Amino acid sequence: MSDPTAAILVIGNEILSGRTQDTNSNTLARFLAPLGITLSEIRVVADDQPEIVAALNALRARYTYVFTTGGIGPTHDDITADAVAAAFGSKIEFHPDAMALLAARYAERGEDFNAMRQRMARVPQGASLIKNPVSVAPGFQLANVFVLAGVPSVLAAMLDDLSSRLTRGAVMHAITVTAPVAEGDIAAALAAIQSDHPAIAIGSYPYYRPEGYGVQLVARGVDPAAVEIAAAAIEALLRQVGAQPSRL
Repeated sequence: MSDPTAAILVIGNEILSGRTQDTNSNTLARFLAPLGITLSEIRVVADDQPEIVAALNALRARYTYVFTTGGIGPTHDDITADAVAAAFGSKIEFHPDAMALLAARYAERGEDFNAMRQRMARVPQGASLIKNPVSVAPGFQLANVFVLAGVPSVLAAMLDDLSSRLTRGAVMHAITVTAPVAEGDIAAALAAIQSDHPAIAIGSYPYYRPEGYGVQLVARGVDPAAVEIAAAAIEALLRQVGAQPSRL
């Protein structure tokens, strides 16, 4: 059996307009990596139901898991639950547990649990709730799709309820080697190292800082011994061009 894969579907006009920066994808990537789940794709779509449905259907057919962020609040543009229901051909309904949680929350705060707030209790038929310890309004899971909040602090808190639901894969190990050298000076030799270590993914990431330029070279793989061998080869290459490598 191959290791599990994942995609993130970020939903919201505010992301596409530049008004809001997407930090949720980074949070999810860091959450998935230690579980051995490979994040293979991130898409961003507008608050447009046909576009959300099309993207969701494409991603859920291709990857083991899909995580959506955004669009499950109380306002008119929060259409993710409806889009997920449409993608699965499911009816959408008020979940009794979600209704009870939200009703108690607003009663405790002395606020009206009005019709728009009740929208946050609507989920596709057959979905299970994802706990939200911050604002109570739950996310939900339907098959291999996990629908999460867009507010970063809320999304991060929801992740605690996901670990037990996910199949784990082989964890990737990584070693980062850095040196003040130009990529172009080592590109050909680095390609040769990659060819010699096909099971290891080697990435090159240049940087430009006030004190000068350099490069970070990252070796990634499931076998820590093989990662170490590839990293040692990278360090040897850097010394050959007169640079002093260091590990981060």
